[in-house]
Amino acid sequence: MDDCRKSGDRHSQEAFFRCAAVILPYLNPTELSSISSTCKTLYEISKPITARRTSDASRGFENLPIPFLKPTAAAAVSHSYSYFIYTPTQTFRVRDDLRQPWGSDDDARLEARPDPFLFRVEGATGCNCPSGCGECCPCSKADECLLTRECGPSCECDSGCGNRVTEGGVTVRLKIVKDERKGWCLHAAELITTGQFVCEYAGELLSTKEARQRQLTYDKIASSPALLVVREHLPSGNTCMRINIDATRIGNVARFINHSCDGGNLDMVVVRSSGSLLPRVCLFASRDIRENEELAFSYGEVGIKPNGQPCFCGSSSCIGILPSEDT
Repeated sequence: MDDCRKSGDRHSQEAFFRCAAVILPYLNPTELSSISSTCKTLYEISKPITARRTSDASRGFENLPIPFLKPTAAAAVSHSYSYFIYTPTQTFRVRDDLRQPWGSDDDARLEARPDPFLFRVEGATGCNCPSGCGECCPCSKADECLLTRECGPSCECDSGCGNRVTEGGVTVRLKIVKDERKGWCLHAAELITTGQFVCEYAGELLSTKEARQRQLTYDKIASSPALLVVREHLPSGNTCMRINIDATRIGNVARFINHSCDGGNLDMVVVRSSGSLLPRVCLFASRDIRENEELAFSYGEVGIKPNGQPCFCGSSSCIGILPSEDT
């Protein structure tokens, strides 16, 4: 049928297409493409959904839109964007059938931005700086086992405090660019200066058992996962805290940051906030990053597998294989 409007009465059709505009944003790219090919009207409804998805990977959860750049002919893909569930902060393991609307007129703030602190420490006390938090703020003083500390839920300062750099999300302009060999990559869309916060590494927080199970699954299907394992060594030297974050299915723009054998231009920092039980993993510029420059960090230096995935970082120290380890 060339046009769905040829069937049914006018009121039924109008109701149907109003429903379609609500339902279609929940579809994945394959489903959306299939539905849009059934008639001209659904095709017209689908076009702006795809355009909005391409224009902002963050679905309005971040302060600035983060667009996908249209791939070149040499790097052609079936869709002009990468489909995944977006979370700007840490989240718990979610069910496999979770759907998130993406591409509607109301994308921005369809849901309130999640609390960046999953667990708050009951009864914890934070700072009460009389003239605003500065270098003298006790929350900013890191000890030997903490890479950095910030004010948090137990502090009396507000969200505008200068010592709450990471909890508000992305504040620098970024873009996602398609590379013929690497796939989607995250690039700076403006100058990012040394030490500037770029983004949190957000995704599902997993137990070590679950992380190992997922890695086995990813290995079997030869996928390109975004499973990050960070170990924070404690002062005793005998134990360490392990953080498992999987951004493969649900995550944020950090999932598009590729590895570089020379360390890249980002530093990974474990951030603890006063009154929050769990630390967060954040990425800061290790040097000035030029506009249009790709963002990268080192995935690690352990467990190089001879049959591992190839590395295309292009650095002078590239070893040709992506680092990996038995999770």
